[in-house]
Amino acid sequence: MDFPILTVTTFAPIVGMIIILLMPRKLENLIRGTGVFFCGVSLVLSLAMLFIYKADMAGIMQMEEQYRWIPTIAVSYHVGVDGLSFPLYILTTVLSFLAAIASFSVKERVKEYYALYLLLVTGMLGVFIALDLFLFYVFWEVMLVPMYFLIGIWGGERREYAAIKFFLYTLLGSVVMLLGILALFFTSTPHTFDMMALMAQNGNFVHGFQIIVFMAFFIGFAIKVPVFPFHTWLPDAHVEAPTAISVLLAGILLKMGAYGLLRVSYPILPEGAVWFAVPLAVLGIINIVYGALVAMAQKDLKKLIAYSSVSHMGFVLLGAAAMTATGFNGAMMQMLAHGIITGGLFLMVGVLYDRTHDRMIEHYGGLANKVPIFVGVFSVTMFASLGLPGMAGFVGEFLSFAGTFPVYKWAVIAAAPGVVITAGYFLWTIQRMFLGEFNTQWEGLTDMSARELVTMVPLIVLMITFGVWPRLLIDLMNPAMAKLAEFMATFR
Repeated sequence: MDFPILTVTTFAPIVGMIIILLMPRKLENLIRGTGVFFCGVSLVLSLAMLFIYKADMAGIMQMEEQYRWIPTIAVSYHVGVDGLSFPLYILTTVLSFLAAIASFSVKERVKEYYALYLLLVTGMLGVFIALDLFLFYVFWEVMLVPMYFLIGIWGGERREYAAIKFFLYTLLGSVVMLLGILALFFTSTPHTFDMMALMAQNGNFVHGFQIIVFMAFFIGFAIKVPVFPFHTWLPDAHVEAPTAISVLLAGILLKMGAYGLLRVSYPILPEGAVWFAVPLAVLGIINIVYGALVAMAQKDLKKLIAYSSVSHMGFVLLGAAAMTATGFNGAMMQMLAHGIITGGLFLMVGVLYDRTHDRMIEHYGGLANKVPIFVGVFSVTMFASLGLPGMAGFVGEFLSFAGTFPVYKWAVIAAAPGVVITAGYFLWTIQRMFLGEFNTQWEGLTDMSARELVTMVPLIVLMITFGVWPRLLIDLMNPAMAKLAEFMATFR
């Protein structure tokens, strides 16, 4: 029997959680080290998969595992990865490991924090490998509880409000999505939750049924993305969440909604996806322009980055709406770039907030003279986020536009101002915080520590590497994206 590397990688953090729960509370440093170690185990194993994974076969499932789980309702433990899920799976292990190191700044109830953190990591990893809708839903819901407590206990002043709002929004989406899953199960012949079998049966689902069920899934996924007008939970959750949790929220959780569209909604309900393509493009435009305009108006640095996420995820919606191979590659590239870049932005906000406990942009100024390393790293990350050519953010945005233009020229023209506005608010933030006269209130401010640099340097390297040589990612994704585009073309 082949080694079940996906299962071991996904559930390694659960082993760490159990070990931490058995540890005495006072051994805080050992608890932190254990949390980082088991996130590191998942990271190393996921990177080892690169040597197993066959990029030229990225359009089919690899490293599959399937076992009967609840045979009375045809539920199986079915997992695997392809060009759609594998890059996101590795992104999750990378950010989880770096955020676990960043979590050293947590000083209260360290044992409970890392136990919940490791449970969250397993939930996130599981979503990207699940090939059974029942299993997918279990992992989807597993994330909800630890995220609620991580925001509600270790967050800022309004943490209870933010945690409850996140919980209620996500729960609403999950319930509607569950109805869609049940509708697919009872309509399929034979009844099944297996995604591969449901994809094969898509021709048996009538047009009206596909539209209704597509909408049910879309609500669940749109809340996670988040798509306007379901986005209002995001700024509150980001602002109140501790640094590491903001990193995972922006870097991973937002991607799950878009991943769900491409993994579940498009292949299983293609007629519903085609019917909803134009509205999806319109929502993408709204996300891009509205998110950028609202970000420009923010005074709180964390809120600015939160709304920038709303804007950047609009490019994902636009690329997905086009249903071309280039558009799908652009959507995926934007997801990966956004995860790396915005995760880095929140880490940098955490570096500053740990020292000053102040996120107001107007309270700073002239920081380049006091903390040059911090300013250099933060500026590079902001340039990546505004889409500077030669960095990963530019590639995702360009491919999304290039893939959409042949199909919806009007959408690209309408969304283009969002790129200019994004450059405007990031450059304006750099000017207000880093340049000009130094605010003597921060005379005792210290530059980045070695631990903080350890969390940021790998992300900077990835931002530049994937910006200069995007083929490293595109070769992993393109066979799966081309296959999905070819499939969708038969329904347009």
